[in-house]
Amino acid sequence: MFGRMSITKSTGNYSDEIKRLKKAIEEADAIVIGAGAGLSTSAGFVYNGERFEKHFSDFGKKYGFKDMYSGGFYPYETPEEMWAYWSKFIFVNRYMDAPKQVYENLLSLVKDKDHFVITTNVDHCFQKAGFEKKRLFYTQGDYGLFQCSEPCCDETYENEQMVRDMVKQQKDMKIPTELIPKCPHCGKPLTMNLRSDDKFVEDEGWHQAAERYENFLRTRKGKILFLELGVGYNTPVIIKYPFWQMTAKNPEATYACVNYGEAVCPEDIRKQSICIDGDIGQVIEELR
Repeated sequence: MFGRMSITKSTGNYSDEIKRLKKAIEEADAIVIGAGAGLSTSAGFVYNGERFEKHFSDFGKKYGFKDMYSGGFYPYETPEEMWAYWSKFIFVNRYMDAPKQVYENLLSLVKDKDHFVITTNVDHCFQKAGFEKKRLFYTQGDYGLFQCSEPCCDETYENEQMVRDMVKQQKDMKIPTELIPKCPHCGKPLTMNLRSDDKFVEDEGWHQAAERYENFLRTRKGKILFLELGVGYNTPVIIKYPFWQMTAKNPEATYACVNYGEAVCPEDIRKQSICIDGDIGQVIEELR
């Protein structure tokens, strides 16, 4: 629908758009938050620079990559090496707190409003910040879950203890062979529950969250604020395009896009849109 549509960038005055968004939050009957990688980046979850050097300089020196993202695609020769990297990656990006309080500040803005979150992020920052689990839909998986690599069944497995053991016991960037995670049903290797191919497991919890999200959209009427934070164009059909479509169908709805360098909206819903080109954390601070 929007592939050939005229798209307009943020042209409004920054301060005026902040005021418009603050008013939209206050007046909304319900708020649907759509969050992408830009939100976690604003919270300090970056994969390069100082954070990479602090946690992965030894891996970078040995294997030659310069950021965490590249490390995830490196062709390690053994599973012991691969899990040494991935266990530390999961620990740093799932079980450590974000450097900045962006998610907590966002919660303070919407906690007294009827709200729901759909996110492509897999770092669990919403729940760690205090958002209710029943108001969250992680569409692309969770660093905190493993699944069978086959997969032999639609089950996922919480991995915190396994990850902590691998991090604690690794030596020379290898984990002990006995710590390599295996599927309890078929014995094949476990892998991350991340949507990267057609083997992604949508477990019972995933389907329950999807149903709650669909029910929220179906039952909320009136002034709905579709608040899009840091969503890019890797998977626009999950959040961005649906938000545009739902705004177009509801004359009382407002679409708000906060994104550094990519604050845009379709021309057809420009009058219903608020586009703010800036750092999400700073915008949330100003809204508070």
